[in-house]
Order: sequence, then C-alpha cells, then structure tokens
Amino acid sequence: MLSVQNLEVYYGAIHALKGISFEVNEGEIVTLIGANGAGKTTTLHTISGLVKPRSGEITFCGHDLRNTDAHRIIRLGLAQVPEGRRIFSQMTVQENLEMGAFIRKDRDKIARDFERVYERLPRLKERRRQVAGTLSGGEQQMLAIGRALMSNPKMLLLDEPSMGLSPLLVNEIFETIQQVNRSGVTVLLVEQNAKKALEVAGRAYVLETGSIVMQGDADTLAGNEQVRRAYLGG
Repeated sequence: MLSVQNLEVYYGAIHALKGISFEVNEGEIVTLIGANGAGKTTTLHTISGLVKPRSGEITFCGHDLRNTDAHRIIRLGLAQVPEGRRIFSQMTVQENLEMGAFIRKDRDKIARDFERVYERLPRLKERRRQVAGTLSGGEQQMLAIGRALMSNPKMLLLDEPSMGLSPLLVNEIFETIQQVNRSGVTVLLVEQNAKKALEVAGRAYVLETGSIVMQGDADTLAGNEQVRRAYLGG
C-alpha cells in the first residue's frame, strides 16, 4: 500500500533521512519508534508532501508521491494527524470536523461519515458545539483523529498521538487507534512511547539519526534486549 525506498532528505546541510526504506501493507498498524531527532516526523512530513526529498521513491496505492502536492495526497486517501494536534482552537468541535472534509464533494457521504466519527468517538458528539480550545488534551487528540477521518482516508499517519497525555488518556487514545484500524483504515504510527506503540502494532521499524537500524514483528522487537534498554526502560 505504502512503499518508501532509499529516501534521502536534507534540511540545508543537515542530512535528516539517510536512505531509509520501509513498507506498510493494507490493514496493518506499523510503527516507527525512535528518540527525539531520529527523523520520525520528517518521515511523515515527506510522505505527506510537506517536505520534498532529495532522492528516493514514495509510492502509495500505485501513485508516485515525490512531486505530488499535499492537498492531492489527501485526495488519494492519505491523511496525517500532526504532532501537537493542531486543532482550530477557536472553532467548535463540529466545525473542526467539517474542516477535515473540505476536499470532499460527496455531501451525502460526508453526513454519513459525521455519524461514523461520532459513533467511534462519542465524547466528540457530546461536545460537538463546544469550542475546541476548551477541550481536554485527550479530547483534542480525539478531535484531531476525527478530523483526519473526515477526509475518508485509506491510511492515517499519526505523529506522537500520546504526547502530553496522562497514562489513562494514553490508553484511551491507543484503544481508539486500534478501533480505527479495525474499521479498515491502515495506520502508520510515529510514537516515542515505544511500549504502547509495540503493543498495538503488528510490525515496527527503529529509526536512529535518520537511519533504520532495526525492523521486524512488534512482539519480537519488544523482546529485543537492545530495544528494551534503549526505548522500554529495561
């Protein structure tokens, strides 16, 4: 479904991604784990068209994304939930969700998808008229996920969804991610909370200073001594 091959990205003289390659198959949850500065967010931004690569290939459902504008990538069915949520804080919950559907013309299906989002995330329905900036951190993260789902994506790119949340809310967010995946949406998850990421993912890649240094089944990596020492606190 998504194939990244030999991806090279520079910020000026800084070599941010050093020829990374990975794949995400339809229906999977795949996670990229790594420390701050490893290149995880740069990877998502490059896939989404926000950063242009120096070289390499990015293919999504048979489409070459390297020279595709970000809004066209969304139309292809690839939606990103950005780090820090980036909701429209002065708009209501309902208005934020409407913004997620701005590229769509199928009004009847949009109405159906509103109901689906509210079914998956019932707390948003309870607060649909509330100004988004007054929501809790966990509710704002759910809103960011719901907004992305309103574009009717085939794949979600999730950037640090647990950042700044309490342990209870972290569990709730990861349950939501699994629920979204079970509904048929493929997920590429970038997450510093490696323990939770490896619990929900089927496969994982470890990114260090712009290079993939390890990959495999999530359960296998969770039991790897090097991964445990570096990312799992043990």
